Amino acid sequence: MTDAPMFTPFLLRGMTLKNRLVMSPMCQYSARDGIVNDWHLVHLGSRAMGGTGLIITEMTDISPEGRISEGCAGMYKPEHVAAWKRVVEFVHNHSDAKIAIQLAHAGRKASCSPAWEGGGPLPAGREWEILAPSPIPFSSDSQTPREMNRADMDRLVAAFGQGARWSEEAGFDMIEIHGGHGYLISSFISPLSNTRTDEYGGSLENRMRFPLEVFRAIRSNWPDDKPVSMRISAYDWVDGGTEVDDAVQIGRMMKEAGLDILDVSSGNVTDDLRPRVEGLFQTPFSERVRTEAEIATMTVGNVGGPEQINEIIANERADLCCMAKGQLFDPYFAHHAACSLGVEDYKWPKQYAAAGFFKPVD
Repeated sequence: MTDAPMFTPFLLRGMTLKNRLVMSPMCQYSARDGIVNDWHLVHLGSRAMGGTGLIITEMTDISPEGRISEGCAGMYKPEHVAAWKRVVEFVHNHSDAKIAIQLAHAGRKASCSPAWEGGGPLPAGREWEILAPSPIPFSSDSQTPREMNRADMDRLVAAFGQGARWSEEAGFDMIEIHGGHGYLISSFISPLSNTRTDEYGGSLENRMRFPLEVFRAIRSNWPDDKPVSMRISAYDWVDGGTEVDDAVQIGRMMKEAGLDILDVSSGNVTDDLRPRVEGLFQTPFSERVRTEAEIATMTVGNVGGPEQINEIIANERADLCCMAKGQLFDPYFAHHAACSLGVEDYKWPKQYAAAGFFKPVD
């Protein structure tokens, strides 16, 4: 067998992944009233059948006003549990992949149209009130959010806890908290979107207070043998925003609180500037957080091929590699990577066993 770090197992609490490839969360804007459907079953199930070790669902919101769009997935009422359970059972019954749910609240980036309709604010009559730590709109044409009070925070912390209980009922193997990209939790962390003067604003320790309350609510309502991850924006790419030094501190705080792995992304916290997407532009952030905070990490962003994944894993720059666009392009990326690397004992689904004998023609 060819040396292929990508295809080594990885343990998080009681969950063992068969390889280091993760399907990154990608919003599909195709749910109705938060209820996922056949599109999501095929979208997620095909990547599980395609050999990916860990599937992470799209951003799934814990309250109706926490949706980016009217088409976003939810975990805020019992009907959502049954719909998600159907997807989870398909993944478990037809693959050896694990599946995580990404729980979130869109905060000041809520009440918008789907990406293919421009992603702008919903028109009058369809919009809903949006919440944030401070009344600062995301962009010049965005709705101004209402500044959250203590009752709002308590309600949403409880909703994240309920979301964890329902995620267990649906059968998920892991929860990821979305704490990046300018959504609610991220907007508490970044000084660009959090200008509060109470105990939830100011220092990084104060700005992390709400994210830690959310994490503790999830962890206390989630089985001890199942892991929890959190995605963060390690760098805001804007002067005065979150720096990588802050990300290291966040990693230390979250590890001390009991987080199992940090999903290290960046940017999208303001509409002023986006990341420079050149090469493995976020992997250095993952590597630094992993080394200095001594917490397991996932890297994401421009991961494009098996050799890159092998290099990242072999050099301990991250423990897992998230891939988004690459798995949209090729749902069977993991199987094709195993073939190209000469991984001899890698198995296709039994229904697709003949694919193992196929020899592509150059």
